[in-house]
Amino acid sequence: MANSVFTITDLGFSYGSTRVFDGLSLTVPEGAVTTLIGANGSGKTTLFNLMSKGLKPSSGTVFLRRGNVADLRLRDYAKLVAIVHQNNTAPFDLTVERLVGYGRFPHRGRSRLLGASGGEGRRASGEEDERMVDWAIGVCGLSEVRSRTVASLSGGQRQRVWIAMALAQGSKVLLLDEPTTYLDVRFQLDILRLVRRLNEEFGMTVIMVLHDINQALRYSDHLIALSQGRVVGQGAPEDVVTPQLIEEVYGVSLDIAHVGGKPFVLAV
Repeated sequence: MANSVFTITDLGFSYGSTRVFDGLSLTVPEGAVTTLIGANGSGKTTLFNLMSKGLKPSSGTVFLRRGNVADLRLRDYAKLVAIVHQNNTAPFDLTVERLVGYGRFPHRGRSRLLGASGGEGRRASGEEDERMVDWAIGVCGLSEVRSRTVASLSGGQRQRVWIAMALAQGSKVLLLDEPTTYLDVRFQLDILRLVRRLNEEFGMTVIMVLHDINQALRYSDHLIALSQGRVVGQGAPEDVVTPQLIEEVYGVSLDIAHVGGKPFVLAV
């Protein structure tokens, strides 16, 4: 499990009588941007939910570094891993700053949650909360809208707010479930460039689910390709994505070109 942020061994999972995984094993490298790709129904969203404690495996183990995810309390897990789900909603009157501040919840002790006094320790903790919220808002380019309500923002800005809330947790691992869904191409690229910056500048490990295979090729260090609950390819994008893999995963025959030294699937 050295140099792996997640190690999955002999994973089994079913929805009722429908078996999704049966003995799935894989590793996710530490310090990289890893993307799960696959056709609808391939198991990538289910795998995401098993890694993020949204689901419990029926057999096998999901390790986060050396700890069994199933044994971690949600608060302890949240100190290690931040999650941005595909669909998020916030009260119409909630400001950006307030929502991002909710990301500090895992670090707030019982006395702070209940509003009890805590002296110097409480002040120091509050200062750290402030620092992390300011940092997350700045990194996500939200300083000019921090006092606005989340509901008043564009779709791309709202997605950055949810990412900022995740960053405020201070976790070094970020899970993103289809972060570009419902966004136009400008904001899709905006989010993906932010992902690269989080990895390269701040050393975050990022695991995300993407539908657009060319975006996965361009912005990932590591790909995991799933088909019918099986890993059919994993590794560097240029090594994994071939016409044969495209046909196996998506059931279509497509050519691959190279643009700027990177593979590009001709999806026309």
